[in-house]
Amino acid sequence: MAPFPQLSSTATRIFHLLHNCNSPTHLHQIQAQLILLNLHSNTTIAHHFINCCQSLSLLDSAFLLYIKLPQPHIFICNTLIRAFSHTQLPRNSVILYTRMHKNSILPNNYTFPFILKSLSDLRDINRGQSVHTQITKLGHLEDIYVGNSLLNLYASCGKMEVCRMVFDEMPQRDVVSWTVLITGYREAGTLDDALITFEQMQYAGVVPNRVTMVNALAACGSFGALEIGVWIHDFIRRSKWELDVILGTCLIHMYGKCGKIEEGLLVFESMKEKNVFTWNALIKGLALAKSGKDAVRWFFRMIQEGIKPDEVTLIGVLCACVHSQLVPMGRQIFSELISGKYFDFLPSVKHYACMIDLLARSGHLNDALELIKEMPFVPSRSIWGAFLNGCKAHGNQELSEFAAWKLIELAPENSAYYVMLSNLYVEMGRWNDVEKVRRLMKERGLKKTLGYSSAELESQDHVYELLA
Repeated sequence: MAPFPQLSSTATRIFHLLHNCNSPTHLHQIQAQLILLNLHSNTTIAHHFINCCQSLSLLDSAFLLYIKLPQPHIFICNTLIRAFSHTQLPRNSVILYTRMHKNSILPNNYTFPFILKSLSDLRDINRGQSVHTQITKLGHLEDIYVGNSLLNLYASCGKMEVCRMVFDEMPQRDVVSWTVLITGYREAGTLDDALITFEQMQYAGVVPNRVTMVNALAACGSFGALEIGVWIHDFIRRSKWELDVILGTCLIHMYGKCGKIEEGLLVFESMKEKNVFTWNALIKGLALAKSGKDAVRWFFRMIQEGIKPDEVTLIGVLCACVHSQLVPMGRQIFSELISGKYFDFLPSVKHYACMIDLLARSGHLNDALELIKEMPFVPSRSIWGAFLNGCKAHGNQELSEFAAWKLIELAPENSAYYVMLSNLYVEMGRWNDVEKVRRLMKERGLKKTLGYSSAELESQDHVYELLA
């Protein structure tokens, strides 16, 4: 860049203007000055200008300015890529990185973590693998920040085999490396691998951080690994960590899912700060423990303490009513929900599913059917399955037949529904209809399968799915 006689004083003035810039108009005036004085390619000024653009949500202005430079300094490229990697426009980071490659601007170890973060957010595994190749060629694999960013890319894209391979080949690992791997396994649903990795982390002598513990606790809850969850709780106490709202809520979730909600209640009562997620964890845990009256009591206490229930809260308390057969209370809560007076949302299909299940189990079959017909959603298989099981439990063969045909309409490839309907006709002595169902199965290429009926399994599972 050509020297200017008053560059230092000009630069100082520009820095001062950027520091005090608080409007788009002001920013565009500064940008015009930068172009006029040819100062926009100065790395220090560029850094402050890009940061100013970011604070005003005007990063596009910086993007359009620097994308036109044929050979911007790597520091400017990195600053822009980093800025876009923390916005809702990570694709612009990719555009900048591609332009760097075309213009033979060599990336460095500061470039890769940010471009990999953008590719991770975009779930762009193909470009990610290309960047991985470039990292290998340029010899940056030994940089732990680059390595951790690669782990995060593959974990975010669900490529856990490659993620593990990168992890195993890293010359050094820190708590972030282990945490990314554990989180990746948990999000991929391989909970045993997440917990095994957590144990390996202990053997490696790496001290976990709060993020590690949050993900390990989530895996414990979903896997039912109470022993490891209790160990984590003991570690938190031994380490004298403050039980913040995130960690405390995760502990309550874990205890609730592992069937030890009384321990979760002790955690809840020891917490200084609680939010709606904390209350939801407690109510859901009580629902799973079939402590419906306690769940309802805590629900009303939540409202009394000024915490606004959300959709998840209502699913939890309605499921608690289902498990404990609290029909009048369920009706009252659902009526208040449907009126729109007490809550900031209307019932979703999940709320209707809970209420229909409650009515069907308790023998209020006509009310359940009326609700199915009135609900502004298409009834799912789990809803018809819950209704069918209620009809069977209360000996209503007519409505059982109706529900079984609805299930066949929704899933004509599921032989279990035909078998259930056929068995129902046998009980009713309607042998012509038995033969009709068997012919229909044969026409559709279906065979009778052994085991439980799908409707029964769905009825048993769907409440637990709502509480997951």
